[in-house]
Amino acid sequence: MATTNTAAPGQPRRRKPETQLGLVRRARRMDRILAELYPDAHCELDFQDSFQLLVATVLSAQTTDVRVNLTTPALFARYPTPEDMAVANPEELETLIRSTGFYRAKARSLLGLATALRDRFGGQVPATLNDLVTLPGVGRKTANVVLGNAFGVPGITVDTHFQRLVQRFGWTQETDPVKIEHIVGALIPRRDWTMASHRLIWHGRRRCHARKPACGACPLADLCPSYGIGPTDPVQAAKLVRSGPPA
Repeated sequence: MATTNTAAPGQPRRRKPETQLGLVRRARRMDRILAELYPDAHCELDFQDSFQLLVATVLSAQTTDVRVNLTTPALFARYPTPEDMAVANPEELETLIRSTGFYRAKARSLLGLATALRDRFGGQVPATLNDLVTLPGVGRKTANVVLGNAFGVPGITVDTHFQRLVQRFGWTQETDPVKIEHIVGALIPRRDWTMASHRLIWHGRRRCHARKPACGACPLADLCPSYGIGPTDPVQAAKLVRSGPPA
């Protein structure tokens, strides 16, 4: 059985029992509030097609979308297609993506996935989860990003922000991304999975920060069991709100 909380000023709320139906209703209400707060929520990686999104998402591991967006223009100018990237010189590729970190491992993944796209998928990014996760460097998170944003197939993207927020919200205390994906998928209508993912990620980047969430400037305060772990004073909290993703 899930739980909700009662408020104590400036402290996380003590939990009360919550039925599964109550949790579903609360989760959907929170998602509706986030939809009003972030009407323009979207994938913050720059891309022109499914191949570019796939590459950018692989590069985004352990770095920011801002850093990836600074890196990919030169990368895509040099290797505009999977066929071009598949025959890239590894050292040249590493140099182009060095600023994203872990560049040797990422270069191996990019070379492998480009080769697989060329040899197994006719140079096209596949539009199914089962096919996408066979590509080097592509797990469920990356696959769901591509499916939701390039192909319009609903998917839940469990990144660090998403996982932090669903735990703070009391939607689940699971830590396994696949289990989180399925649990949250049962709370939110399937048609809304992609946008709900964007909204949670935006909220995690802009208000519900890892170290000091802006609780006093959060419209979810009345519904959030973790209200009070960050500053509740509206003036102090407002100073923590970011207008965009961290650089």
